Amino acid sequence: MSSVNSRPFSWQDLSHGDALLAHIDRALLPWWPKVFGYHLLKLGHLARDLDTSACRINHQVSLAQEPGCGVLASCSDLPFAYGAFDAAVLPCLLEFEADPYRILREVDRVLISGGYLLIVGFNPMSPLFIGKMLPKHQRQYPWCGHFYLPSRVKDWLNLLGYQLVADERVLYHSLIGQLKSHSLWQEGLKSWLPSAGSLYVLIARKIDYPLTPIRQKQVVKRRQWGTVTSAGRLPRK
Repeated sequence: MSSVNSRPFSWQDLSHGDALLAHIDRALLPWWPKVFGYHLLKLGHLARDLDTSACRINHQVSLAQEPGCGVLASCSDLPFAYGAFDAAVLPCLLEFEADPYRILREVDRVLISGGYLLIVGFNPMSPLFIGKMLPKHQRQYPWCGHFYLPSRVKDWLNLLGYQLVADERVLYHSLIGQLKSHSLWQEGLKSWLPSAGSLYVLIARKIDYPLTPIRQKQVVKRRQWGTVTSAGRLPRK
Protein backbone atom coordinates (compact mmCIF):
# COMPACT_ATOMS: atom_id res chain seq x y z
CA MET A 1 0.00 0.00 0.00
CA SER A 2 2.99 2.31 0.20
CA SER A 3 3.22 2.57 -3.57
CA VAL A 4 1.70 5.57 -5.24
CA ASN A 5 0.24 3.23 -7.87
CA SER A 6 -1.98 1.55 -5.26
CA ARG A 7 -5.39 3.18 -5.16
CA PRO A 8 -8.21 3.06 -2.62
CA PHE A 9 -11.09 1.02 -3.97
CA SER A 10 -13.75 2.60 -1.76
CA TRP A 11 -14.12 5.35 0.82
CA GLN A 12 -13.98 2.71 3.55
CA ASP A 13 -10.32 2.12 2.64
CA LEU A 14 -9.54 5.65 3.85
CA SER A 15 -9.34 6.72 7.47
CA HIS A 16 -12.76 8.16 8.36
CA GLY A 17 -13.76 7.63 4.75
CA ASP A 18 -17.49 8.09 5.36
CA ALA A 19 -16.85 11.47 6.99
CA LEU A 20 -14.58 12.47 4.11
CA LEU A 21 -17.27 11.61 1.59
CA ALA A 22 -19.88 13.59 3.55
CA HIS A 23 -17.66 16.70 3.72
CA ILE A 24 -16.83 16.49 0.01
CA ASP A 25 -20.49 16.08 -0.95
CA ARG A 26 -21.34 19.10 1.18
CA ALA A 27 -18.57 21.18 -0.42
CA LEU A 28 -19.55 20.28 -3.99
CA LEU A 29 -23.30 20.60 -3.49
CA PRO A 30 -23.49 24.36 -4.30
CA TRP A 31 -21.60 23.81 -7.56
CA TRP A 32 -23.62 21.02 -9.14
CA PRO A 33 -26.54 23.27 -10.19
CA LYS A 34 -24.01 25.53 -11.97
CA VAL A 35 -22.61 22.67 -14.03
CA PHE A 36 -24.66 21.98 -17.14
CA GLY A 37 -24.33 20.09 -20.39
CA TYR A 38 -24.82 16.55 -21.66
CA HIS A 39 -21.99 14.37 -20.27
CA LEU A 40 -20.23 14.26 -16.86
CA LEU A 41 -17.01 12.29 -16.32
CA LYS A 42 -16.35 10.84 -12.84
CA LEU A 43 -12.76 9.61 -12.56
CA GLY A 44 -11.70 6.92 -10.09
CA HIS A 45 -13.53 4.47 -7.86
CA LEU A 46 -14.11 7.14 -5.22
CA ALA A 47 -15.95 9.33 -7.71
CA ARG A 48 -18.70 6.78 -8.34
CA ASP A 49 -20.01 7.23 -4.77
CA LEU A 50 -20.29 11.02 -4.96
CA ASP A 51 -23.76 12.45 -4.59
CA THR A 52 -24.29 14.14 -7.95
CA SER A 53 -28.08 14.08 -7.88
CA ALA A 54 -28.15 17.90 -7.86
CA CYS A 55 -26.14 18.00 -11.09
CA ARG A 56 -28.14 19.05 -14.16
CA ILE A 57 -26.20 16.62 -16.37
CA ASN A 58 -28.13 13.39 -16.71
CA HIS A 59 -25.56 11.23 -18.50
CA GLN A 60 -22.76 10.53 -16.02
CA VAL A 61 -19.86 8.19 -16.82
CA SER A 62 -17.74 6.54 -14.10
CA LEU A 63 -14.27 5.39 -15.12
CA ALA A 64 -11.56 3.52 -13.22
CA GLN A 65 -8.63 1.26 -13.97
CA GLU A 66 -10.00 -1.60 -11.85
CA PRO A 67 -13.39 -3.31 -12.30
CA GLY A 68 -16.39 -1.78 -10.57
CA CYS A 69 -17.18 1.28 -12.71
CA GLY A 70 -19.08 1.74 -15.93
CA VAL A 71 -15.91 2.10 -18.03
CA LEU A 72 -12.76 0.07 -17.38
CA ALA A 73 -9.76 2.11 -18.57
CA SER A 74 -6.70 4.01 -17.40
CA CYS A 75 -7.23 7.55 -16.13
CA SER A 76 -4.07 8.62 -17.95
CA ASP A 77 -5.28 7.26 -21.30
CA LEU A 78 -8.97 8.05 -21.63
CA PRO A 79 -10.83 6.21 -24.43
CA PHE A 80 -12.91 9.23 -25.42
CA ALA A 81 -12.85 11.70 -28.27
CA TYR A 82 -11.72 15.30 -28.00
CA GLY A 83 -14.30 17.51 -26.27
CA ALA A 84 -16.62 14.62 -25.38
CA PHE A 85 -17.53 15.85 -21.85
CA ASP A 86 -18.98 19.02 -20.39
CA ALA A 87 -17.57 18.52 -16.87
CA ALA A 88 -15.25 16.22 -14.92
CA VAL A 89 -14.77 15.52 -11.22
CA LEU A 90 -11.60 14.05 -9.64
CA PRO A 91 -12.07 13.33 -5.91
CA CYS A 92 -8.85 12.30 -4.11
CA LEU A 93 -7.39 10.79 -7.28
CA LEU A 94 -4.15 12.62 -8.11
CA GLU A 95 -2.50 11.52 -4.84
CA PHE A 96 -2.49 7.87 -5.91
CA GLU A 97 -1.39 8.23 -9.53
CA ALA A 98 2.16 8.03 -10.87
CA ASP A 99 1.74 10.94 -13.31
CA PRO A 100 -1.01 13.32 -12.11
CA TYR A 101 -0.21 16.01 -14.67
CA ARG A 102 -0.73 13.55 -17.51
CA ILE A 103 -4.18 12.78 -16.10
CA LEU A 104 -5.02 16.47 -16.08
CA ARG A 105 -3.88 16.75 -19.69
CA GLU A 106 -6.10 13.83 -20.67
CA VAL A 107 -9.05 15.37 -18.86
CA ASP A 108 -8.33 18.65 -20.62
CA ARG A 109 -8.37 16.83 -23.96
CA VAL A 110 -11.84 15.34 -23.47
CA LEU A 111 -13.33 18.47 -21.89
CA ILE A 112 -15.14 21.05 -24.01
CA SER A 113 -14.28 24.73 -23.98
CA GLY A 114 -16.00 26.33 -21.01
CA GLY A 115 -16.34 22.99 -19.23
CA TYR A 116 -15.99 22.63 -15.47
CA LEU A 117 -13.23 20.69 -13.71
CA LEU A 118 -13.78 19.84 -10.03
CA ILE A 119 -10.75 18.56 -8.10
CA VAL A 120 -10.59 17.45 -4.46
CA GLY A 121 -7.29 16.50 -2.85
CA PHE A 122 -5.41 16.12 0.42
CA ASN A 123 -3.63 19.23 1.62
CA PRO A 124 -0.10 18.59 2.97
CA MET A 125 -0.11 21.96 4.77
CA SER A 126 -2.71 20.76 7.26
CA PRO A 127 -3.05 18.54 10.37
CA LEU A 128 -3.30 15.64 7.93
CA PHE A 129 0.50 15.73 7.52
CA ILE A 130 0.91 14.31 11.04
CA GLY A 131 0.20 10.84 9.67
CA LYS A 132 3.06 11.27 7.18
CA MET A 133 5.51 11.47 10.08
CA LEU A 134 4.19 8.44 11.98
CA PRO A 135 5.45 5.05 10.72
CA LYS A 136 2.22 3.42 11.85
CA HIS A 137 0.18 5.41 9.33
CA GLN A 138 2.67 5.84 6.48
CA ARG A 139 1.49 2.65 4.79
CA GLN A 140 -2.20 3.39 5.25
CA TYR A 141 -4.66 5.47 3.23
CA PRO A 142 -4.55 8.36 2.66
CA TRP A 143 -1.00 8.89 3.96
CA CYS A 144 0.58 6.36 1.58
CA GLY A 145 -0.29 8.67 -1.31
CA HIS A 146 1.65 11.66 -2.59
CA PHE A 147 0.18 14.89 -1.25
CA TYR A 148 0.47 17.86 -3.61
CA LEU A 149 0.27 21.47 -2.55
CA PRO A 150 -2.88 23.20 -3.81
CA SER A 151 -0.65 25.88 -5.31
CA ARG A 152 1.10 23.24 -7.43
CA VAL A 153 -2.20 21.88 -8.72
CA LYS A 154 -3.28 25.42 -9.53
CA ASP A 155 -0.03 25.92 -11.48
CA TRP A 156 -0.85 22.82 -13.53
CA LEU A 157 -4.31 24.18 -14.25
CA ASN A 158 -2.83 27.52 -15.22
CA LEU A 159 -0.47 25.84 -17.69
CA LEU A 160 -3.43 24.08 -19.27
CA GLY A 161 -5.31 27.35 -19.62
CA TYR A 162 -7.92 27.03 -16.88
CA GLN A 163 -9.55 29.84 -14.99
CA LEU A 164 -9.82 29.18 -11.26
CA VAL A 165 -13.38 29.76 -10.08
CA ALA A 166 -13.12 28.68 -6.43
CA ASP A 167 -10.44 27.55 -3.97
CA GLU A 168 -11.84 26.17 -0.70
CA ARG A 169 -10.69 24.14 2.31
CA VAL A 170 -12.67 21.45 4.10
CA LEU A 171 -12.30 19.43 7.32
CA TYR A 172 -9.63 20.70 9.75
CA HIS A 173 -8.56 17.36 11.23
CA SER A 174 -5.63 14.91 11.10
CA LEU A 175 -7.95 11.91 10.50
CA ILE A 176 -6.17 10.17 13.38
CA GLY A 177 -8.24 9.20 16.39
CA GLN A 178 -11.81 10.21 17.00
CA LEU A 179 -13.36 12.61 14.53
CA LYS A 180 -15.86 14.94 16.16
CA SER A 181 -18.24 17.06 14.17
CA HIS A 182 -17.39 20.14 16.25
CA SER A 183 -14.37 20.78 18.45
CA LEU A 184 -12.76 23.91 19.84
CA TRP A 185 -9.35 23.42 18.23
CA GLN A 186 -10.83 22.66 14.82
CA GLU A 187 -12.96 25.79 14.90
CA GLY A 188 -9.95 27.80 16.05
CA LEU A 189 -7.77 26.43 13.26
CA LYS A 190 -10.48 27.21 10.73
CA SER A 191 -10.72 30.79 11.97
CA TRP A 192 -7.02 31.57 12.34
CA LEU A 193 -5.59 29.43 9.52
CA PRO A 194 -8.34 28.97 6.94
CA SER A 195 -5.87 27.63 4.36
CA ALA A 196 -4.93 24.69 6.64
CA GLY A 197 -7.94 22.52 5.81
CA SER A 198 -7.18 18.85 5.33
CA LEU A 199 -8.98 18.80 1.98
CA TYR A 200 -8.73 21.36 -0.80
CA VAL A 201 -11.53 21.87 -3.31
CA LEU A 202 -10.62 23.51 -6.61
CA ILE A 203 -13.26 24.52 -9.15
CA ALA A 204 -11.81 25.53 -12.52
CA ARG A 205 -13.17 26.26 -15.96
CA LYS A 206 -11.52 25.54 -19.30
CA ILE A 207 -10.78 28.66 -21.31
CA ASP A 208 -9.55 28.38 -24.89
CA TYR A 209 -7.54 31.35 -26.07
CA PRO A 210 -7.16 32.18 -29.77
CA LEU A 211 -3.94 31.02 -31.40
CA THR A 212 -3.29 34.38 -33.02
CA PRO A 213 -3.84 37.64 -31.18
CA ILE A 214 -6.54 39.88 -32.52
CA ARG A 215 -5.12 43.23 -33.46
CA GLN A 216 -6.98 46.35 -32.64
CA LYS A 217 -8.39 48.24 -35.58
CA GLN A 218 -6.35 51.23 -36.51
CA VAL A 219 -8.22 54.45 -36.96
CA VAL A 220 -7.10 56.28 -40.08
CA LYS A 221 -6.72 59.93 -39.35
CA ARG A 222 -8.26 62.25 -41.87
CA ARG A 223 -5.93 64.81 -43.28
CA GLN A 224 -6.66 68.39 -42.43
CA TRP A 225 -6.47 70.34 -45.68
CA GLY A 226 -5.81 74.01 -45.30
CA THR A 227 -5.27 76.95 -47.59
CA VAL A 228 -1.68 77.64 -48.54
CA THR A 229 -0.56 81.18 -48.26
CA SER A 230 0.45 82.50 -51.67
CA ALA A 231 4.10 83.39 -52.04
CA GLY A 232 4.95 86.90 -53.14
CA ARG A 233 6.26 87.18 -56.73
CA LEU A 234 9.35 89.15 -57.50
CA PRO A 235 9.11 91.55 -60.46
CA ARG A 236 11.01 90.65 -63.61
CA LYS A 237 14.02 92.71 -64.50
